Amino acid sequence: MIKYLVALFASIFSVNAVAATSEVLQKSQASWNNTPIKQMNLENPEITVVRIQIPKGEKLAWHKHPILNVGYLTKGELTVRTEKGEVLVLKVGDPIIEVIDTWHYGESTGTEDAEIVVVYVGNKGDAITELKE
Repeated sequence: MIKYLVALFASIFSVNAVAATSEVLQKSQASWNNTPIKQMNLENPEITVVRIQIPKGEKLAWHKHPILNVGYLTKGELTVRTEKGEVLVLKVGDPIIEVIDTWHYGESTGTEDAEIVVVYVGNKGDAITELKE
């Protein structure tokens, strides 16, 4: 009887189960503009996860990130431009390995607001963004 019940439950769960999948979205030793990622010394590591919402047509201020960060665009379209004129256009589902210590800005260039989730990796207390004056 127990064997029958085990077989019955196994068949029910296998029919309704959805297999988990995994996909590497991006893997690199360089940021999106091909600048090599510098060696990091994490003596007191801290990870910060931020959701950034940018209204359609809005352009962020010039800024830079002194620490490693990666993002994933969840809504809209985002165009990133560096001071050197390098351009990256992100669509929904695109990842970004962001530039470090490089002046840049993002602009919501799609037909709806843009939203990006960004993960910053540094030492406790490190600034994640510096604005250009």
